[in-house]
Amino acid sequence: MKKKIFFGLLLMVVTVGCQAQEEEFTKAKETMVRTQIEARGIKDKRVLKVIRTVPRHKFVLPAYQRMAYSDRPLPIGYGQTISQPYIVALMTESLKLKGDEKVLEIGTGSGYQAAILAELAKEVYTIEIIPGLTKRAEKTLKKLGYKNIKVKCGDGYLGWPKYASFDAIIVTCAPDHIPQPLIDQLAEGGRMVIPIADTYPQRLTLIQKKKGKIVQEIITGCMFVPMTGEEIKKH
Repeated sequence: MKKKIFFGLLLMVVTVGCQAQEEEFTKAKETMVRTQIEARGIKDKRVLKVIRTVPRHKFVLPAYQRMAYSDRPLPIGYGQTISQPYIVALMTESLKLKGDEKVLEIGTGSGYQAAILAELAKEVYTIEIIPGLTKRAEKTLKKLGYKNIKVKCGDGYLGWPKYASFDAIIVTCAPDHIPQPLIDQLAEGGRMVIPIADTYPQRLTLIQKKKGKIVQEIITGCMFVPMTGEEIKKH
């Protein structure tokens, strides 16, 4: 009897502790949106709503959870990072998603950006070159209930021809040029956001395909981890 009471009290303490922590994360998330994202000019209401909805702390390593809503990228292992919240919002807003798009993401990382996209588009296809990150992201996304995301371990330089063309493409690692396969897989009228590492700082660039031609627009300077893989070495 005493053991049952003890474990009951222990469970109650753990539950209350978890609830308090979740409330803390909710407050931190709201502060993040107001001070880091809205204050810097992100206006798309759908993007802001999703940033307020998706639990960023679920995508970072346990040691960094209390910093999940801080104004900085965070390590996720394997020499990779989860992008700064503002950059995630800026890149997402630049795609101008309406809800019926098929989106390709290069560089799954933690899976956070894929989750954001999945809330705003019909289908998300995401590629990660590091097996350990691929498995972890897939597990996290499945646990959170996402059913419109396909995850693949592979070389993102090549895109995902099987499911092309894509209405939008987002690249979260920096090549020193725009991969031709990604241009080929971008649908007519589509938009691609990609950091290009041919200058310092890198150039976060918006690519639009109009009547078969590519139009480029620099969004801002940025710093992303480099694109890796055999294909980038060949070009």
